[in-house]
Order: sequence, then C-alpha cells, then structure tokens
Amino acid sequence: MAATGSCVFHGGVFLALRRDWMSSNGSFKSGSIGIPNARRLAVSATSMDQVASTSSPEITATSSAVESNVLGKGRFEKNHEHAATKIVGVGGENGSRSNFGWEDTEVRKSLKDYFEQSVELIRSDGGPPRWFSPLECGSRMDNSPLLLFLPGIDGVGLGLIKHHQKLGKIFDVWCLHIPVRDRTPFTELLKLVDKTVKDEHRRSPKKPIYLAGESLGACLALSVAACNPHIDIVLILSNPATCFSKSPLQPVVSLLELMPESLQVSLPYILNLLKGDTSRRPLEIVELILQQIISELSQDLGALSSHLSVLADILPVETLTWKLKMLKSASADSNSRLHAVKAQTLILCSGRDLLLPSIEEGRRLRQFLPKCEIRRFSDNGHFLFLEDGVDLAATIRGASFYRRSQNLDFVSDFIPPSPDEFTKIFKDYRLIDLVTSPVLFSTLEDGKIVRGLAGIPEEGPVLFVGYHMLLGLELAPMVGQFFKEKNIILRGMAHPMMFVKVKEGSLPELASYDSFRMMGAVPVTAQNLYKLLSSKAHVLLYPGGVREALHRKGEEYRLFWPEQSEFIRMAARFGAKIVPFGVVGEDDFGEVVFDYEDLIKIPYFKNQIEALTSEAVRLRADMKGEVANQAVHLPGILPKLPGRFYYYFGKPFDTEGQKEELRDREKAHELYLQVKGEVENCLAYLQSKRESDPYRRLWDRLAYQAKHGFTSEVPTFEI
Repeated sequence: MAATGSCVFHGGVFLALRRDWMSSNGSFKSGSIGIPNARRLAVSATSMDQVASTSSPEITATSSAVESNVLGKGRFEKNHEHAATKIVGVGGENGSRSNFGWEDTEVRKSLKDYFEQSVELIRSDGGPPRWFSPLECGSRMDNSPLLLFLPGIDGVGLGLIKHHQKLGKIFDVWCLHIPVRDRTPFTELLKLVDKTVKDEHRRSPKKPIYLAGESLGACLALSVAACNPHIDIVLILSNPATCFSKSPLQPVVSLLELMPESLQVSLPYILNLLKGDTSRRPLEIVELILQQIISELSQDLGALSSHLSVLADILPVETLTWKLKMLKSASADSNSRLHAVKAQTLILCSGRDLLLPSIEEGRRLRQFLPKCEIRRFSDNGHFLFLEDGVDLAATIRGASFYRRSQNLDFVSDFIPPSPDEFTKIFKDYRLIDLVTSPVLFSTLEDGKIVRGLAGIPEEGPVLFVGYHMLLGLELAPMVGQFFKEKNIILRGMAHPMMFVKVKEGSLPELASYDSFRMMGAVPVTAQNLYKLLSSKAHVLLYPGGVREALHRKGEEYRLFWPEQSEFIRMAARFGAKIVPFGVVGEDDFGEVVFDYEDLIKIPYFKNQIEALTSEAVRLRADMKGEVANQAVHLPGILPKLPGRFYYYFGKPFDTEGQKEELRDREKAHELYLQVKGEVENCLAYLQSKRESDPYRRLWDRLAYQAKHGFTSEVPTFEI
C-alpha cells in the first residue's frame, strides 16, 4: 500500500509523511499533529509494505531532509525553541558540578495532555503503523542512543508523554503509532520493529538500542530481542503482558467475539455506568471487566468525563476486541522465545496492577532472563508511565541502565541529577539531617578554620579521603550539603555490592542503592578513580572501606587503612588536591554491643555472614591484616538519643607539579602517612571541640529551633 506524501530516508529507515499532515510548503499545519499551535510532534510513517520506491523524486538520503522537508526549517535543530535544557560537559571537565546536568525548566505533562494530543494524532488516522518522534525530544546530547517506544493496548504511542522532555535529553526517542482502525497482526508488527532495529544497528553498530514497551509493547520488545541476540538491545518493560493468561481480561476476549452487534456497548457507556448511571445494564460482566481498565487510568473517574469521546475513539469495541486478541497472541509468542532473549532487561512492576499480576510475573521473568533486574512501584497501577510520581529517565539512570556504547562507563555515561531529582532523593534522608543537625567546617588557604565549605576547592580534580563512620551514616548529610552549598557532586568510590551481586541471596536488592548511583557513586576500582580524576571530578574515597564502616566494639574513630599508598600517585598524575577529613558523632548515635567477633562464634550467625559475604564481590582479597577482613555483616547496635554530627575538612595537599617526584614509592608513602595523620588530627579536633558545643544534645537543638524557627541554623562551639 503506497501512501502519498513526502518520503525521506532517516538513518536507513524508510519514512513517509502523509500530505494531509503537512502544509503546502512542507511544514506541519499548526495544531494538526501534537498539541495545538505548539508544533510538538514530528511524525514519520513507516509503511508495512514499501510505501514508495527509492526512485521517487521526492526521496532524499540525508538526515537534513528530515529536518527541513518534514519538520520545516529549523524545527528539529539541537537548540530549537522547545529545548528546555542545556546539557554540557557530561563526563568531561568539571564533571562533578551539578550544573552539568539539565535545568528544571520543563513543564510536566498530565493525563489531560495525553487525551488532547491523542485527539490530534488520530484525527487523520489512516495508513499503516508508523514511527513518530516528539519535537519535545529534539534537544539531546551527542551520541545519544535510540529509544523505541512500543505502546500498550491503546496503540496511540503517547504513553511516554509525561517523560518526553527528560527522555529526549538523553535519548533519540521514536514512538510507534498504531492507527485505531489498523488490523496489522502481531507477527507483522514484529517484522516492522525488527527491521527498524536491524537498520539502526547497521547505522550505529557500537551503540545500544533501547526498546521500551508497556504490556502489549513489552511482549513485542521481548520477541524482537529474541530475534536479535547478537544486537546490543536494552529492554525497559513496564508490566509485561506475558502473563495475560492469568489476567482477569482473558474472559472478555471470547465474550466480545460472541457479542451480537446490536448489544455491543461503547466505552463511554461503560464509563457512565461506572459513574453511577445504572438504569441500563445489558452486559454487567463487560462492565465489571472494563471497569478494571478504566480504574487503572484514573482514580477519579469524574476527571475523565470530558474525555469519554476520546476513549471511545481510541478503543471502540471492535478495536478493543482486536487488541485483546493480539494480547493473547503476543503473550504466547514472547513466552515461546524467552529462552533466546540475551538482552539487558529492566522490568518495572506495579504493585496495584488490576489488569495483570505484574509483581509475580516480574519474578517469573527474572528466572528466564540472564541479565534482568526488577524495580517495583508498590503504589502504582497498570498504566505506569501515565501516573504521577514516576520518572522513567531517573529510573533508568538509577538502575545503571543508561549507556551510550557497548559497555557502561560510570564516568562518561553519568548524567548528574537535576535540582528536582536531588530534592526527591534527599527527602528520604531528611530525618537524619533533622536529628543529627550536621555541622561542617573547612580550612581556608591561610589555615583559618571556618564553618561551612568555603575552604573546599571549587575546581577539580579533588580527592577527599577520610574516616568512614559506622554504617556510613555520615554520607547523606555530607553529600547533600556539598550539593546545596557548593553545587558539587561528590563522586563516591563505593563497594561493588551496590552495583552487582555475585549471586542472589539475602543482601539488599540493588534497587535500594539507586539513589547512590543517581548521585554519582561508582564501583571502587583503580580504573574508575583514574577516569574520575582525569575528568576533574570531586572524588570521595574511604581507604578503610567496609572494615571501618563495620568496625568492632571500642574501635570508634580508628583508621583501618592499607599499608600501601593506594591513591597518592594516582592523584599526583593529575595534579589533584587531596583533602583529608574527619567526622565524629556516631558514638552519640549508637553503640556497637554485638560485633563481628561475637557473631562469628555463633553457628547461625557465622553461616549467615559467610552467605552474605559470598554474595558480594570480594575486595582486597590479596591483602593481609585487618584491612583485608571484608566480611559482610550487621553488628548489633544499641541506639542512643541522637547527638550531633561534626565534619572537619583539613587544608588540602596540592600534588600539582609533583607527578615525577611522587613516582618514588618512598616519597609517595611519606605523603600518604601525612594525609592519614591529618585525618586523625581532624578526628581529634572534633572530639575535643564538641565537648564545648551547647547544642550537642538533641533536646537543646529542638528548643533552639522552636524559638528561632526549624529552618534556622543551630549554633555550635566557637572555632
């Protein structure tokens, strides 16, 4: 079937644009596609059967033709009028500064926008399934990977409308639109997406291709991945319909097929029944089943009353029947191919999905998929991407699933959090800030100690080395204060257990560390330290590692550093400033009463420690002494009425110009001992000075804030 219109090649994929979607000069009619008068969508159609031949005089093989002929001059340039952000220097110089992410200027879309844009998109809705790219996604970083969105049962392709702007800054986003009256079978849809994936892989063989699908689209994504085991595909699956056989929607397929045309009920009619108009109920069973679909879209059905006709246009009964039948075949097809799926997979499961047993299905799929992780959304329903509080771009990045090449690079692929993301992350840690009222001190160039971070070097590379408090309790207040006061992201060198498990077991789910990864944590390796320092980052390193964070009774504020000067020569290679620091206050927060030495003597706990340790990547296995004791365990801690956390950052050691000198191991070790000694001095200084802090106790701080306001800064000891 050939479609009339202007046809172009875009990256090897054949695209067509209907003339009735364009004005006479080749640009879009105002409001014809996307939201009215905003020129938001660039629509490109891929025909299921060659829509035109390459000999057509209207065909050009350059991507610039897409920008000019399809979108109109200047509408798809990198700095077009809808670009709500500026992304610069990610992974490059000063990569730890938070303004190297994006600015929070985008307007968050709503369910109302979904319906309004759906009206525009299906207005002239003939032809085959096709790809379109929202103009909101037009300003992205260089070398951004391709993300193909495969819609669910609605087929409109606007399921990511709330995420277009953020996704469009880090991905090249294409969305699949399946016209309402289209009856393309699942097998043909599979061929369409498969061809697109193969073509784009030929165009950029070293870049991953992301397939993001919801329900029906998730099944399609799995089948495509199974057909292309040698292509680097990343799957993002939201509530996959691979478990459709267990869905309460299953009976409706046979029911709608048998329903006489005279009794078929429209979707608005069903919605009116749900709103209380029960005067007519010819098919109560249809009402009950479709009630589950509609209740997933909105908890307030009254809010949807103005969009009933849109719902009817998107899912008339005959289309709903077709889509449910397709769900059945899609589920069967994808399940039969699970053994062939090699793609890296992130499954997003909703805890309140009324249409599918998504949590249970996520666990089942993880058993079949070799590189699979799960993220659970306990309070969300089936249509996850259209619900408030869900940030797909942040979820992908937090799970360490965002990369622009074949292998994840924790430095160059890192996207700093926006201020809004930072606020959401640290909401979970506000209680620690409240009860510990942290005080931070730094040292100016002249040696003067000041409250705050004025003495912290603005420009990197900077390497912070210090004492790791019990359970790492000091991390959240410190990282948060650096972000708020200095606009600096501390790139923490973290234990690999936050990124990978050797095997499944009792260790916390990797999802529990997503916020750490969002804030820039990387696995502690020499290679990652090298990359961070070379990118002029502000790096946080704890030489004592797990041994300090899980110390024994009576070992508060004792350093367990290795004998080797692990970081000195690396810092000198890039002329980094080394900032020693100490932090005290854990002994006012809790006391270790049952430590490793006690636990290991009890068979039950000994077995548990051995099991936990076997699940984590082993560090410093080739070393001897206490620093090599990396046993993973949870000590017994007796909590106390919280005191206060104190941080002191000493005067930086500048290694600029000492690269050759510090190649000498003895001189490097001498500097190493100086840095270690300065950390011990910082700890001793704080332990001594806190004795004179009139607000060390919680009640005194609360009394002060009750009088001066709970946002007021609580005084401390005199410096």
